Amino acid sequence: MKKTLSLVLLFLATLLLAYEDSDLDGVQNSLDRCPNTPFSELVDINGCSIKSLTSPHKFDFIIGASYSESDYKTLNQTDTLSSSLQFDYYYKNFSLQLATSYFSTAGGDYSDSGFNDTFISTFYNLTPLDSLLVRVGFGLVLPTYEAAFENNNLDYSAQLSLSYQFESVNLFASYLYTIINDDDFSYLDNNSTESVSYQNTSAMSLGLGYYINDSFYLSSAYNTSNSIYTTIEDIETLSLYGYYSINQEYFTTLSYAYGLSDSASKHYLSLRLGYLF
Repeated sequence: MKKTLSLVLLFLATLLLAYEDSDLDGVQNSLDRCPNTPFSELVDINGCSIKSLTSPHKFDFIIGASYSESDYKTLNQTDTLSSSLQFDYYYKNFSLQLATSYFSTAGGDYSDSGFNDTFISTFYNLTPLDSLLVRVGFGLVLPTYEAAFENNNLDYSAQLSLSYQFESVNLFASYLYTIINDDDFSYLDNNSTESVSYQNTSAMSLGLGYYINDSFYLSSAYNTSNSIYTTIEDIETLSLYGYYSINQEYFTTLSYAYGLSDSASKHYLSLRLGYLF
């Protein structure tokens, strides 16, 4: 009896020692046609992936603070501080974005504070070439800014962006068109009537970026845009942008823009912190 029990235990031990599953996918190494399968993958009887357990849905929250030296809308010399909140949702080539901000501005005998307009945008990425990314977007500009004449209305926007990647360098360009629906108005200033008229705007950017490593990206760009006011010249700036991935979840961005035209803020600085999940 003892001899029989010993043989059974020896047989079971041999089976256990013979079974090896290095990638823990439930298929032993001798039968696994796809070794080193990620732990988050569902596999077939051959050990090859059939479905990922990693969710294709991604989200991020981004908080930020910014400073600008002047307000291009009025041309008054002012200092403006803003705090911003942005939420993004990603699914494969599709993304949805919600962005809002609160400002406080002061200069001379002028001061104001409140919410800026809120942006809701949706984007879709196309890759006609491995090195070329085409991004198409549409958006709404919600009138959350409290205009003094209560003439702020819902605006619409459409955007097209191109990015060409060559090793660690990328060239990019974008075009944004916004339909401004705000109501024209008139007001009395020193016993004379002044009129304010709005126009649809076009904005364009052209830039060059460089991936220093997998975590650090830098770019510079030339930007030009119409003002929403018909009497103000086009807005031109040069900008610098940096992105740094702290880890798989946290990232930060730093932006600086210098105004080339009198209608632009002479200096603009923004710092943001994001969390991806």
